[in-house]
Amino acid sequence: MLSSTHPPLNPTRLAVTLTGLAVLLACVTFLALCLGSVSISVADVARVLAGISSDGTLRTIVLDIRLPRVLLAMLVGAGLAIAGATFQALLRNPLAEPFILGISSGGTVGALLAIGLGLAALSITTPLMSFLGSASVMLLVYGLAHRRGYLDTYSLLLSGVMIGAFFNAAILMLVAVFNQELRNAFLWLMGNLGAANLQSIAIITGPLLIACGLLIRQSRNFNLIATGDEQAMQLGVEVAKVKRLSYLLASLITGLVVSVSGVVGFVGLLIPHICRILFGPDHRILLPSSILLGGAFLILTDLLARTLLSPTEIPVGAVTAVIGAPIFIYLLRKT
Repeated sequence: MLSSTHPPLNPTRLAVTLTGLAVLLACVTFLALCLGSVSISVADVARVLAGISSDGTLRTIVLDIRLPRVLLAMLVGAGLAIAGATFQALLRNPLAEPFILGISSGGTVGALLAIGLGLAALSITTPLMSFLGSASVMLLVYGLAHRRGYLDTYSLLLSGVMIGAFFNAAILMLVAVFNQELRNAFLWLMGNLGAANLQSIAIITGPLLIACGLLIRQSRNFNLIATGDEQAMQLGVEVAKVKRLSYLLASLITGLVVSVSGVVGFVGLLIPHICRILFGPDHRILLPSSILLGGAFLILTDLLARTLLSPTEIPVGAVTAVIGAPIFIYLLRKT
C-alpha cells in the first residue's frame, strides 16, 4: 500500500528491528545510570540493580535519583514520538507534531497557574493542573473540528494552531503576572526532568502504555488512510472512527507527558522522520520503532543536559532543540 525503497515488512524483519532498538534502549538506559556528576562503574550499577550492593550512597544515587529520571525520560520520549507519528498519519502532514494542536500550551497554562498561585507545594498539583489544561484544549479543538459526525483534519489543524496561539499569549500574561516564580515557569516552558519521582512515573505509565498499544493496533488503518480517505473507506476502514480515536489517544499521551516534563520539543517531529528513513513508512514498524528510539533519544539528551555543564543543569527541552533543529534541517535537505 505504501511506496518505499525498503524491503517488504515481514515478521522476521519486524522482530529483528524492534529487538535491535530494544537493545539500544537498554544500553542507553544503563549508560545514563552510570554517568553523571558522580561516575559509577558498570559493575557497581549492576550490583545496585541486582540488590546486592551494600553501599548506601550508591543505592541512593542509582535508585532514588537517576533511575526515576531515566525512566521518566524513556516514557516522555516514547510518548512524544508515537504521538508525533500519529498526528503525522492523521493529518498526512510530515511537519505535524504533538504540540502543533495547542495541547502543550493548555498544559503549560495549567502548570503556570499552579506555580503562580502557590499550589505547587504539593508534588501532584502541578502535573494535575497541567493535565487538566491539556485535556481542556484537547476537548475544545476536538469540538471545533468535529462536524456532522466526522473529524475534519483541516479544521483540526487550524483550530489547534489558533487555540495554541491564544494559550501562548495567556502563558506570557501569566509569566508577567507571577514574575516571582519566573524561574520555575521558564524551567517548565523549556522542559525539565529534574523533578522526576516514582509517584509521577506510576501515575502516567499505565495510561501511556494502554494508549500506545491502542495506537499500534491502528497501524494497518493508518497505512490505508495514507492512500486517501475515500480509498481507505472502500477498503473497509471506518475513517471517522479511526481519526477520532487516534486524535484522542495521541492527545492523551501528549497531555500526560507534558504534565510531568513540561514542553520538550522536536522529539515528536524528529524521531518519526528518522524511523521513516531507516525503516520505511509502514506504520506497523514505524510506531513501535518510534517508541523505542524516542525513549533512547530523550534519555541521551537528558544525560547531556545534566552532564555538559555539571553541576549546572540545562533544561532538556533546550538540548533537544539544539540537537533536533540541525538534524531536521539536514534530513529535510537530504530527503
